[in-house]
Amino acid sequence: MDQRRKLLRSMASAVIVYEQIETTPANAKALRSYVDKMITKGKAKTLHAHRQLMADLNKNAAKKVVEVLAERFKDRKGGYTRILISGKSKDGANKYIVELT
Repeated sequence: MDQRRKLLRSMASAVIVYEQIETTPANAKALRSYVDKMITKGKAKTLHAHRQLMADLNKNAAKKVVEVLAERFKDRKGGYTRILISGKSKDGANKYIVELT
């Protein structure tokens, strides 16, 4: 796995498990589409979809997508994540919050 994919995998797992994380603007924009695709896969509720989730997320996150988030978002077609501007960090960089709606 390349470095970018590992970063997205760990951040997406954190967003799914904790339902909110703080990150940089570039990571937040990349993470939004990644998490939305994972939740859409979880809504399929097939063995193939579950195995794909296990390959792309950690065990706890994949389990939560299938059992909790698929039920929560069953009537929604997309837009499961929200990006909010939280301010600046100590070094002056912008910080964004990525959360599940």
